[in-house]
Amino acid sequence: MNYIGLLFNLCKLRSNTKKTKEQIKRIQEKKLYDLLVYAYENSEYYRNSFNKSGITKEDIKSIPLSAFPCIDKLKLIDNFDKIVTTSDLKQEQLCKFDEEESLDNKIFKEKYHVVHSSGSTGKPNYFVYDNHAWNSMLVGIIRGALWNMSLPKMLKFLLKGPRVLYIAATDGRYGGAMSVSDGINGVGAKQLFLDINIPLNEWIDKIRHFNPNMIIGYPSAIKVLGELIERDNLKLSIERIVSCGEPLSAGLRSYLKKVFNTEIYNFYGASESLALGIEDDVCDGMYLFDDLNIIEVEKDCIYLTCLYNFVQPLIRYKISDKLVYTKSQHGRFPFSIVETIIGRNEDVMWFNGKDGKKEFLHPLAVEGICVEGLLDYQFRKIDDTTFEMIAQIEKVEMQNAIRNKILKIMSQILQEKNLTHLQFFIRFTDEIMPNIRTGKKQLVVSETDV
Repeated sequence: MNYIGLLFNLCKLRSNTKKTKEQIKRIQEKKLYDLLVYAYENSEYYRNSFNKSGITKEDIKSIPLSAFPCIDKLKLIDNFDKIVTTSDLKQEQLCKFDEEESLDNKIFKEKYHVVHSSGSTGKPNYFVYDNHAWNSMLVGIIRGALWNMSLPKMLKFLLKGPRVLYIAATDGRYGGAMSVSDGINGVGAKQLFLDINIPLNEWIDKIRHFNPNMIIGYPSAIKVLGELIERDNLKLSIERIVSCGEPLSAGLRSYLKKVFNTEIYNFYGASESLALGIEDDVCDGMYLFDDLNIIEVEKDCIYLTCLYNFVQPLIRYKISDKLVYTKSQHGRFPFSIVETIIGRNEDVMWFNGKDGKKEFLHPLAVEGICVEGLLDYQFRKIDDTTFEMIAQIEKVEMQNAIRNKILKIMSQILQEKNLTHLQFFIRFTDEIMPNIRTGKKQLVVSETDV
């Protein structure tokens, strides 16, 4: 999408924030009907799934979404080739592309944007966007990144030339990194990507030389930057911070606002749909992008229907995030409002560096480990120089092969982070148990947890 086309579509999408709830609902219903009919006509999986539930093509317009069958990550992996609506997308080909092609080659067959997400089975899970879906998503995340900015101020900000610092996991086909990069390029901005595996002593020089005026990234990583700024008295003029990839606590929001002296925008996205919602005022709640998705909130999960991705339809896709609607749905914008997002909330693992200074490993940097036969895993920090992986595997006889592959992967991560002096162990277990309080499996458990 060219610059003028992107700005036109951005202004068009921004206009939805001025519509009424009834108008947004009609937009949703039209997009949903088009998606359901297209999936029925072009996806073998959905056609069979609908028919088994007694839903014919003629029934689609009269049946509520809640009556349609849902899917989850395992069903998506097992039925990938039948779910997609085009014959030139095969899961085996995507896996080969992901393994053999460099990250510079972002687009599969020159028209598909591939987002890699690790599956609980140890197999990679792929979410695919064609160019139309990718561009629709990019406009959605740009709207979120510039949320609540007046049109004159937005145009002034874009014409001035944003200098965007992105701090997150960037060494893979992560949806956040790929979409932020394309979005920044789309508006003609300059960018500096800092992978969370880069040693801290390299951060300051890179940031000082780049001199960003906008920061996007994991809140825990931005917090680390804030502590470096306080320690080194680094002067930055930041106009906007967009937190993403992790839950943002009220305390951390307050700290970031104080250190950077700017407003904090909490962006909600997932590999399944990279533009889900935005929060600019914790008292107001988070607005869900009802013009791009339909999110059904249940007690222990959500069901996502992405309204703009027709090449890989996700209809009532189960995600383990927990949302809670606000008591009042009368906000400043005509979208649904949630007050709580209980997603992944793992702590950063801090260790003593070789030079005596603190260094960290971010859990999301190691979450993408995909080893055949590795069913599940979590990390436990033992002390300031020691940590372990607790691993659940498919077969006992695969233990040595899996151990060697994991050690190779972790060795590379530790080398990149200048933490080769750390001791790392692998402990095999029969089952990874969820947290008793939250009911969710933690990726990182504390020193005192067993």
